[in-house]
Amino acid sequence: MVSFQNFVSPRTRRGASLRIAAALCLGTAASALMSTPAVAQQSNASLRGDITTDEGVTVTSVTAIEVDTNYRRPATVTEDGGYNLPSLRPGEYRLEIVTSAGPRTTDAFTLNVAQSSQLDFDFSTGGIDAGAAASGGDIVVTAARIRQMEGGEVGVTIPQRLIEQLPQNNRNFLAFADLAPGVQLITGTNGNVAIRGGAQNSRTVNVFIDGVGQKDYVLKNGITGQDSSQGNPFPQLAIGEYRVISSNYKAEFDQVSSVAITAVTKSGTNEFEGDFFVDYTDQNLRARTPTEVADGDEKTETRDFQFGGALGGPIVKDLLHFFASYEGKRQQIPVDIFPAETDNTQNIPAEYLGSFGRFNRVFNEDLYFGKLSFSPSARDLFELSVKVRKETGEGIGSGSTLREAATDTKNDEVRGLFRYERTGETWVNDFKLTYEDASWAPTPVNFANAYVFQAANGGQIFRSGAGSNYQDKGQTGYSVQNDFTYTGIENHTIKAGVKAKWVKLNALTLNAFNPVYSFNTEFNPNGGNFNTEIPWRLVFGYDDGVGDPIVESENFQFGLYIQDDWDVTDRLTLNLGIRWDMDRTPAYLDFVTPQDSIDLVSPENYPNLNDADYDITDYFSTGNERKTFMGAFQPRIGFSYVVDEARTTTIFGGYGRSYDRNQFDFLQQEISIGSFASRTIYFDTGDDEHPCPSGNNVCLPWDPIYLTQEGRDQIAADLGTSGRGLRFITNDLKVPYSDQFSLGVRRRFGSNFEAEVGYTHIESRDGFAYLLGNRLPNGDFFAPGTIWGAPFTAGAVPGGGNITLGTNGLETSSDSAYVKLTKTYTPSSPWSLNATYTFTEAEENRVYGEYFSFDYPSLADYPVLPATGSVRHRFVAAGTVDLPFGFTFSSKLELSSPPFLYGIKGDSNADNRPVVAEGLNKNPFIIGDLWAKRQIDVALTKYVPMDFFKDGARIRLRVDVLNVLNEENFTTYNSNPDDTTRPANSPSVYREISGLSIGGNPTRTFKFSAGFSF
Repeated sequence: MVSFQNFVSPRTRRGASLRIAAALCLGTAASALMSTPAVAQQSNASLRGDITTDEGVTVTSVTAIEVDTNYRRPATVTEDGGYNLPSLRPGEYRLEIVTSAGPRTTDAFTLNVAQSSQLDFDFSTGGIDAGAAASGGDIVVTAARIRQMEGGEVGVTIPQRLIEQLPQNNRNFLAFADLAPGVQLITGTNGNVAIRGGAQNSRTVNVFIDGVGQKDYVLKNGITGQDSSQGNPFPQLAIGEYRVISSNYKAEFDQVSSVAITAVTKSGTNEFEGDFFVDYTDQNLRARTPTEVADGDEKTETRDFQFGGALGGPIVKDLLHFFASYEGKRQQIPVDIFPAETDNTQNIPAEYLGSFGRFNRVFNEDLYFGKLSFSPSARDLFELSVKVRKETGEGIGSGSTLREAATDTKNDEVRGLFRYERTGETWVNDFKLTYEDASWAPTPVNFANAYVFQAANGGQIFRSGAGSNYQDKGQTGYSVQNDFTYTGIENHTIKAGVKAKWVKLNALTLNAFNPVYSFNTEFNPNGGNFNTEIPWRLVFGYDDGVGDPIVESENFQFGLYIQDDWDVTDRLTLNLGIRWDMDRTPAYLDFVTPQDSIDLVSPENYPNLNDADYDITDYFSTGNERKTFMGAFQPRIGFSYVVDEARTTTIFGGYGRSYDRNQFDFLQQEISIGSFASRTIYFDTGDDEHPCPSGNNVCLPWDPIYLTQEGRDQIAADLGTSGRGLRFITNDLKVPYSDQFSLGVRRRFGSNFEAEVGYTHIESRDGFAYLLGNRLPNGDFFAPGTIWGAPFTAGAVPGGGNITLGTNGLETSSDSAYVKLTKTYTPSSPWSLNATYTFTEAEENRVYGEYFSFDYPSLADYPVLPATGSVRHRFVAAGTVDLPFGFTFSSKLELSSPPFLYGIKGDSNADNRPVVAEGLNKNPFIIGDLWAKRQIDVALTKYVPMDFFKDGARIRLRVDVLNVLNEENFTTYNSNPDDTTRPANSPSVYREISGLSIGGNPTRTFKFSAGFSF
């Protein structure tokens, strides 16, 4: 029996939370856990501590020295020997401690990205460091000695070793973000990578590189350049390390409400260093896809060639350094273009048959990064960096659309950063000036007519002619940002910041520029078996003189925050912060609703709204009603409490609110809907399968002139602005936000093992969506006796078409319990392990990623259902180990249970309803009978020393094997809840795998690499 999960009551939600909390308590009782690196800042690290000496001996200075550059940072020492070093660049350091009894020096130790640490010393007689100090030797700093100071944050740090050595096929440094609890890494069919946190959309993610957010304000995939692209956001050779935070970040993080990723770039050192590589794989190095196996065909030719290099070093030793990198990607990606499985495919005209088969689409990417670092004194640091991204590609996917209908995808980005850091006795000031210019511009390869050939039932057989994706969207601007850290109050590290940003957003959408004609190929008034002459429908766009199809907005953003890391006692630390943000979008605020649109929905023309459940005037703007949202106050509170004297066990928790942004691509539609109008025209051809529809639809007698521009101009002249569609946005638009809660315990075992068990609860509110504003003549949404069936035709506006209403109301909720184990790599213990298991129950009131919500009259009417695409069980593990003879082995394992599927159950509009249930393809794999996706990747690297060239120089030879077991990780499910029996011609029933697509998951693939570093 199929079990459906429908409406979820608040009591059910609380029950889910209690079940997870109970599981957490059991897990806590079963294992002791440890602490991990903390977020001191978005990118830099911090170090503080206490120095104990004998009576009469004073500490005169503490200086942190960056080993690779000799950059020196002095710290003020309090009377009792305390020191505080905020805002240190991640890297290798040693401390120089000068006391009245003589100098002391530590050996080298590493501070990671966004790590906040405490390191104490005891130089008193018999103290732990007294022996080394007396003998004049370096003081050894082990991992166990560096105490990590962390609040309620949940996340994971990905160090350089993992970035370099873990297997991957795309050189996207974000590929290991799923090691963090609650984070999914989603790879699409075209290789596009998206990050999802809990139940939230990928647009809520932000990536901070060197403390600067890469937020995309226009498109949907979180950061600029990642919408519909298989390219990489940054050259991997230029990334030092990064940290993924899935819950409860500090107040300095802005424009993010789910996953925050903070990364630091590499800098030049006092040694000339370089790294060069080539990666290669093709069809001869992969197993056949399930489609190729089923069809008995040879493998389609593919190629993935990646190459690049980095070079850094001193321009003036100890003073001025440079770093530069380049990475290129040249791909040939297979696409299967065949007629869809429908009627009348046997009669396709011979002229088209040569267009079917297996082909390659091409994708090219070039990534550049350059950086200068200048430190004229121990108190001053200047940095200047630039990133350039260039992408071109052929936008076509597997299916029944011919290659001639492809799109040229152009994706360009330039970002620049100037940074000046000034250090005082008890403060650090970090000033940033940034510039960005990002453009995403898919353009049809051909400008001509497009033809969709269908079976009688409307199913597409194939599409030829020109493509429809014609857009140009992006953002250009600059920002000024200043962060000030003060350490002059004992036991407090106070940080405050301000950011102002001026950014122009632009959107051009001409998706109906190429007209699309639909043919019923089984309608043959002129004879023959495949109609290609008389279409039954035309969709085309034209400029009807209302507004401008190019929508621009000169946005202004402003943000403030203050936070305090307060050591209340030697065991209790509080992280207290609050931030406030605003974002002024003139395109929305100053918009004036066109009078003709108001007239079309007036009671005289459209009385259907007289008794409707909403007031249309709430959506009319004269340019004065709308106000910038000023209520984005965001408290961020975390704590950590050390339980035992040995400081191995820590309880932690936190709460935070985080506001994001309304995507400009949503807001601009209120303007663009009336500037380049898309019209649907029906033709009266005598086709019984496609008669002229009733209502306000335009139906004309067929004339061959309508296949020409002249004919379309005639239609446009007759239509004017009639039927263009009406789009209104509420005058009381809110900003999406999330509330995050975490609680857990960490424990360290020895110096290298760490473990953590925790619980997180995240609720997101006020997500943007478009509703259908049409109503029936009596003001209702549904016809009498029905609970389904939007009133598109019966409720259309005479002369105006359909009403869509932009508003807030999308909601998600997720409860997660997780266990995380970490074993760090050290030269004496040369292996590492990162493993995370997450159990999640996630809910939403609208299907993931769908913001057009036309099924119900309001978002409050939607049922709360398990979040589409979310998985209950997820286990990700990655490890590396050094082997004899210069070999290193690494591996990554990913397991996840089936996703939740959305479908409509019912026989008619009287009982149709949305339902969500988990897929049925669970299989055993190592740990129980839970897993739908199972993938093991491995890599083996051989290092060949080249010391005759330079000390430390080496060649590396590497082979990656992706999906070692060649698991068939299918991605296509039967989502029809009424498919509960298996007829003879059906390959599947509801919740089963229904096709051979494996999406972006690879078959077994070998990738060979070679590199040289010095």
